[in-house]
Formats: sequence, structure tokens, C-alpha cells
Amino acid sequence: MKFSWRIELPQLAVIAAMFVAATVAWPRAPERVPVHWNIQGQVDRYGGKFEGLLLTPLIALGLYVLLLVLPRFDPGYANYRRFATPYTVIRYLLIVVTTAIYTILLMSMFGHSVNTSAAILSIIGLLFIVLGNLMGKIRPNWFVGVRTPWTLSSKTSWTKTHRLAGWLFILMGVVSLAAGLVGAPWAVVTMIVVCGASVVWMVLYSYLVWRTDPHRVPPAGTTPSDE
Repeated sequence: MKFSWRIELPQLAVIAAMFVAATVAWPRAPERVPVHWNIQGQVDRYGGKFEGLLLTPLIALGLYVLLLVLPRFDPGYANYRRFATPYTVIRYLLIVVTTAIYTILLMSMFGHSVNTSAAILSIIGLLFIVLGNLMGKIRPNWFVGVRTPWTLSSKTSWTKTHRLAGWLFILMGVVSLAAGLVGAPWAVVTMIVVCGASVVWMVLYSYLVWRTDPHRVPPAGTTPSDE
């Protein structure tokens, strides 16, 4: 994967805008700002200005750097060229989601009426849906996708698990959006249960496919030595 300013500049511009917003908001922000909400959308924890204004931009910057350099350390680096576009979309998506959550934090901080729980659940739902549409396009690697010992040692398990994961991520996204619209505690609990069950099924399914793959290989470093 080649570095391209055409791809990187929009992400850097969004992250820079977050730091500019933090700088502008700092003098007017209260000393204690809301940083966490319960499932009813009520503030249940306050923090200082640093946590409220700078932590999220720093997380966005950290994510940007991490996702930029991780492929270089991946033994499956050559495969990134085969899903370069989906990987770029994932990078953009995480920056956009982080920025959207930061916008909600700023609006709440300065007294705007925002249903934070509904908004964040909706953002998470959209994130899952987009990721679901990308899952089947991700090629074997060590950092992105459903990485279990079985998907990493069986191409068949990787392919079939990611096809399943695509549908499950879309399901999780729809349930998250519904939970945000309903806003009731039981809806949030339902979302958590659905997401947890989906993750468990993805892991179990990857193992079941691996078991039936005659071309699977032992995971790295697990072959017994003669020593």
C-alpha cells in the first residue's frame, strides 16, 4: 500500500478540526464537563477539560497513526493491496465516527439538548452496517477482521466466517439503530445480547469450518519441534 496525500489529507483535516474546536471551546468550557451517560441518556460522570475536550481528538489521532502503520508490521502485508479500498473506508469510517461522537460531546457540554444515548447508538448502528458490507472483502491478515486461530490458519474458514460476519454485523447495526430509536433500557440490553451472541457465533463458526477444511495449516508456532 502506497502513501497517498489524496487519501491522508481529508483524515488529517478532520482530526485537525477537532483540535481547533477544542482550542476554541477551552476558554468557555466549564471546569467539570459531562463525559459519560447511562442508558437513559443521563449524565452519570463528569471529568475535567482535558478529558472532555482533548481525549477524543487524541484518540482519533492515535487511531489514525495506528491504522496507517499497522499494515507495515503485518506478516500478511501483501494482502492489504487486495483490499486497499475497504481498508481505506474502514480508516475513514473510524475517524468520522469519532468526530461524530465528539460533536455530541461538545453539544452536550454547552447546553444543547441532545439525546446522547440515542445518538451514539445510532452512530454505532451505522458503523456496524457499513462494516458488515465490507467484511466479505477483507483478505487474510493479522490485524483487521475476524481474527481467530482458525481463520488465520484456514483460508476457507477466513472466507466463510467473514461472509457470515457481514450479515451478523448488519444485524447488529439494525438492532443498535432500533435500540437508539426505542430508547428503553430493555432495548439496549437486547442490543448487547444480540451483539454478544453474534460475536460468540462468529468465533464458534470459524472453528467449525476450520475442522472440516482438509487444507488447513497449523497456526504459526504450534507445530511440535524435535527439541
